[in-house]
Amino acid sequence: MTESLELQGTIPETAAGTRLDRALADLFPDYSRSRLQQWLKEGAVTVDGQARRGRDRISGGEQVRVSATPAPEFQDLAPEPISLDVVYEDEDLLVVNKPAGLVVHPGAGNADGTMQNALLHRHPHLERIPRCGIVHRIDKGTTGLMVVALSDKAHTALTNQLQDKTVGREYEALVAGTFTAGGTINEPIARHPRDRKRMAVVANGRPAVTHYRLLERFSAHTLLRVFLETGRTHQIRVHMAYSQHPLVGDPVYGLRPRLPRGADDTVREALAGLGRQALHAAKLVLQHPRTEERMAWEVPRPADMDHVLDVLRAHDERMTQ
Repeated sequence: MTESLELQGTIPETAAGTRLDRALADLFPDYSRSRLQQWLKEGAVTVDGQARRGRDRISGGEQVRVSATPAPEFQDLAPEPISLDVVYEDEDLLVVNKPAGLVVHPGAGNADGTMQNALLHRHPHLERIPRCGIVHRIDKGTTGLMVVALSDKAHTALTNQLQDKTVGREYEALVAGTFTAGGTINEPIARHPRDRKRMAVVANGRPAVTHYRLLERFSAHTLLRVFLETGRTHQIRVHMAYSQHPLVGDPVYGLRPRLPRGADDTVREALAGLGRQALHAAKLVLQHPRTEERMAWEVPRPADMDHVLDVLRAHDERMTQ
């Protein structure tokens, strides 16, 4: 049974003249503005005993009462006992090392077996948190760190950190071709104008900034450390393809495998057999929503990426002998 929610508060005199929805966001900071606006529309919020609109101006000193029953976010999504590689967990946060192949959100062709199904099994109360507490995502074929909010307060705080660009997200990416130095790609991203399933660099797209530095160079590939300043869909994959250095194994934005000179069957099989984009969310840095402590987690590359790197190293060593 879903629990009801009761909140009470007094709008400060200093808020006189501001919109009600803005004042409510300041009064109840544990809840997102979109959720408060929804409660206003449902009539779950009263001001001095009367229903009001979010755009109404307030005088200050009003008594606010919220009586709401948070509706499940995913009423048809069934909990599933899917194992998760949990790196950290407390009452506010869950940090997961996502494997390749695990889809984050349900969608076409992935109605079940997703991370959200797993999260609902582990923490049933997440049905009342927006997106089951997921505040950012990584693609099905990408591995590595994701953070999940376990409360409304944590969800709001983490969402704000992402919007303020104070969450540090670092990736390791193996790309085709060689770089001579690190750099920045600052190109807007939006839906591809002809293929709506893909993203692309588009002049009127949303701002997207990707920084990168060199970790290791091979004869025909480069291992990069990539730092996201923004978080657009497929951002690293799109930016690297735009720079003519697509991720190894990328099934959407990649090209045919780029082989080093003298490549043998071992190299060909390693590059063709990865079966996903060579992208790993290696490090995550954020401020804890309750303690405000700056926290960081880092996980090593998965075995399939390490195998490709070992093969490329061995090949280059043979070619220099």
